[in-house]
Amino acid sequence: MTAIATGTPSNPPNEVPTESPTFVHQLRGRWLEHWEPDNPTFWAAGGDKTARKNLIFSVFAENLGFAVWVLWGTVVTSMGAAGFGFLAGLGKGDPTAVSNALLLSSTPTLVGAALRIPYTFAIPKFGGRAFTTFSAALLLIPTLGLAYFINQPGTPMWVFMILAALAGVGGGNFSSSMANINFFFPDGKKGAALGINAAGGNLGVAQTQLVLPLLITLGTHLTAKDAAGYRFGLTLAILVWVPFILVAAFGALRYMDSVSNAKSDGRSYKLALTNVHTWVMAVLYIGTFGSFIGFSFAFPTLIKANFPELTKIGWITTLGNLAFLGALVGSVSRPFGGWVSDKVGGAKITLYVFGGMAVSVALIMAGLELKSFPLYLIAFLLLFVLAGIGNGSTYRMIPTIFTAETKKYAAEHGLSQSESAASARRQAGAAIGVIGAVGAAGGWLLQQALRLSNINYHSMAPAFWAYAVAFLLMGAATWWFYLRSSFAIGRSPSLAYANV
Repeated sequence: MTAIATGTPSNPPNEVPTESPTFVHQLRGRWLEHWEPDNPTFWAAGGDKTARKNLIFSVFAENLGFAVWVLWGTVVTSMGAAGFGFLAGLGKGDPTAVSNALLLSSTPTLVGAALRIPYTFAIPKFGGRAFTTFSAALLLIPTLGLAYFINQPGTPMWVFMILAALAGVGGGNFSSSMANINFFFPDGKKGAALGINAAGGNLGVAQTQLVLPLLITLGTHLTAKDAAGYRFGLTLAILVWVPFILVAAFGALRYMDSVSNAKSDGRSYKLALTNVHTWVMAVLYIGTFGSFIGFSFAFPTLIKANFPELTKIGWITTLGNLAFLGALVGSVSRPFGGWVSDKVGGAKITLYVFGGMAVSVALIMAGLELKSFPLYLIAFLLLFVLAGIGNGSTYRMIPTIFTAETKKYAAEHGLSQSESAASARRQAGAAIGVIGAVGAAGGWLLQQALRLSNINYHSMAPAFWAYAVAFLLMGAATWWFYLRSSFAIGRSPSLAYANV
């Protein structure tokens, strides 16, 4: 049975204000001592404007986090031409070069996944404003470091492994941003708000995979189409993010707010971590976000290794072999997943998503078998669209689950709805960090499965078919836990997950 953690920094346990104080929206950032988004009067008095303001700056900072996080997915495809021998055979499908590329591109995924838990805990500790400023500024380290060493052609691979690991800080930004925005919006608007916040960050993957090849091509044309020219192009493509990072850090410091009642009472995290639904949702998120981020990082390498003849088509090469389209459609579809889940329930959408993803994998394998790049690309885009929708639907389920459980507990123990809502937000915020971390780690596992399949079987087919089976199992788990009419919150038959 889920308990409710009561008490906030501004309100001791069991002392809930009977009236909402007058709220005044302001542009400059501050600590919000009272925040009650579920109160319609409070929301209409300016709470909505404040929430949207924070969402805008959160999206901008998170977008750059993703951009830095995914840099390596594209950088590795040009490092061979830039004079780094350990990636020289990538365009010819050399197994060692492909393995090295997947290893470098997956390292930020793993580090970013590990950072997501402490990044979530940082929001209650330091406040959304301060930590968003810090996490944005931190992006300068992997960016400037890579810009320096990419111009040292004798640099060994282990140095780049360290730099790739440092880029993982961009992946941690997702959980801190999502946990922070979760506190700003009422329950009825969380799905859309979290979907927009996540999509804005996810778009950082698409824009990076589009902009980097264009800038690399520009750099080679401005100099020469040799190793030095590629290094200049790579440097240009990396340093372009620095001014935006500085703007994001300044904007967060000056304009974002921190919510006082977002501070943890110490009990919310324990309740979330010991709740079975946190871990069920973490597994489901491996299937949606793990697929999105794992394939986003690997997609440029997969295209270059499986269809090397595309290098003969200049405009496709300049556009990164169209790899950016996957992250783009996956990002754009995410808010739709949150929006439609607000209407019909996240669990239903998630179930359909997993079934569609299994079909998409079969189509991808057909494209490889037929050596058809159009079919391969279309099938992958379908997979990305479904993963994006699933990202939105699974994240919509999280606050719904914790709200339902805490309301039940409050009704059984005579506690107020205000206490229930505050506890649900704190527990959902803690759960988001864990779920986001596990989901991102799933992206690393996905890339490692591709790498090991390529090494041991000289084919990625075994890994892809394993994904299809996993998607079907996750769909079954969604039905078992959240759509069976006999299943109920807290193991009590009186309250089913009808609207999760």
